[in-house]
Amino acid sequence: MSNKNEYLDRRVLKSKRALKEALLALMHKKSFKEITITDIVQKADLNRGTFYKHYTYKEDLLNEIIEDITIDLVASYREPYKNAETFEVSKLTANAIKVFDHVQKNANFYKLIIHVELLHGFQYKLCEILKELSIQDFHAPAMEMDSHIDKEIAASYYAYALFGMLVEWIKGGFKYSSGYMAKQLLIIINRNTTASIMKPSIKK
Repeated sequence: MSNKNEYLDRRVLKSKRALKEALLALMHKKSFKEITITDIVQKADLNRGTFYKHYTYKEDLLNEIIEDITIDLVASYREPYKNAETFEVSKLTANAIKVFDHVQKNANFYKLIIHVELLHGFQYKLCEILKELSIQDFHAPAMEMDSHIDKEIAASYYAYALFGMLVEWIKGGFKYSSGYMAKQLLIIINRNTTASIMKPSIKK
């Protein structure tokens, strides 16, 4: 019986994966409003009955995609410190940074958040997720002792800085590997005070 259940579970996962991939592929070609359930099942090489076993509307499918992405994003962000009692940024390695792997793995979705108006709201959601993770997961004594630093503002700064890197990477067509991006992030984190004195060069 368990083997039968496992087989059915795999079939469900396979069908759902095909439907999700089909919807994302279609969203690269036309607006979400124009996409029909028939379009989705034909692209996924499934029948309408299979779609309605799992979803009522195409919006349900899109919402599940966003939920999947969100869960994986959180897990990827937490990967470097998920089992650690303490987390020293100075000892962080590029290989431990998994957020770029997450984005590259879900490239078909992340390309859409840049170009598709329907998903522009996910940009804000992504930044809020990163900000909340920073606030909830980290307690830096040095920062907490400094009354001049507002923890929420600092968390926003780091969240939007990382988001900016992701956006530029996506806009550039992922021309760099996820490993290269992780190394760049690490360099920026470790050298963020080296350019405290700069000479402005303003063209007139």
